[in-house]
Amino acid sequence: MEENKNVSKNNWKRIFRKKWFFPALYLAVAALLISGVLWYQNAANQVPELADEMKNQLEENQSGPDMNKDEDAEPVMQQQEVLQMPVAEDLQVEIVTKFYDYGADESTQEQGLILHQNRYQQSDGIAISTADQQAFDVMAALSGKVTEIKSDPLLGNVIKMEHEEGVTTYYASIGEVLTEQGAELKQGQTIGTAGQNSLGQDNGVHVHFEVRKDGVPVNPESFINKPINEIIAPAPEASEESEEDEGSATEEEDDTTDEAESDSESDETEEEDDSATEENTPSSSNSMGNA
Repeated sequence: MEENKNVSKNNWKRIFRKKWFFPALYLAVAALLISGVLWYQNAANQVPELADEMKNQLEENQSGPDMNKDEDAEPVMQQQEVLQMPVAEDLQVEIVTKFYDYGADESTQEQGLILHQNRYQQSDGIAISTADQQAFDVMAALSGKVTEIKSDPLLGNVIKMEHEEGVTTYYASIGEVLTEQGAELKQGQTIGTAGQNSLGQDNGVHVHFEVRKDGVPVNPESFINKPINEIIAPAPEASEESEEDEGSATEEEDDTTDEAESDSESDETEEEDDSATEENTPSSSNSMGNA
């Protein structure tokens, strides 16, 4: 045992006597010190970064509900449909009869009149046609439900659809009906084909398109490509004024007719008086002669 201890001591002494031992020991200790310093600096730098990350995460958690509300509100705006023309987007069409607007000028109002059996009627919608006068697909201008399909002697086949916000659309002069009553349709689905009718005979092959808000006709051209909630009915005052104007015009015509009739009656009375005077004149002269 003692011999083994002496051998191990001698080995250590031999190692200590080596020239490279102490420099290597110094280098190892220096490496450990440098590693410790670097680790400490790195840990000190990571503490503010961790604090900033925790702060940012806390702010994100606090602002999360508001951001979700904004994200929820954005799809709602995207879901709000806009009114579209009841034809394919790539189809070249023209409006051959416009909506009769009481507030428009005379030239514009003339474009909203329909001549039928020598009488003019005011158009509650627009007539859409093509230059080649060929039948084309008629599509739903808005998503909604088909509530009525009927055949009218003047308007031809008529399809009525009801939508949100109290909006109703009518499609008249339909040649072939391609839907059924009660059907739930998406915007752009085909409901029929353009045809002809008796009222708009001069327009040839066309579709008569009406939009109504709470039952009141509105000008479709004013609300094309606008959200459905922006479709509003005209002010009642405008229609009341137009009715008053029509009433006053009718009264003036009646007054003129009455005046003409009274003048003719007075002329007839004067003629009768003159003829009676002429008849009495010879008899009076004869009586005077006899006398």
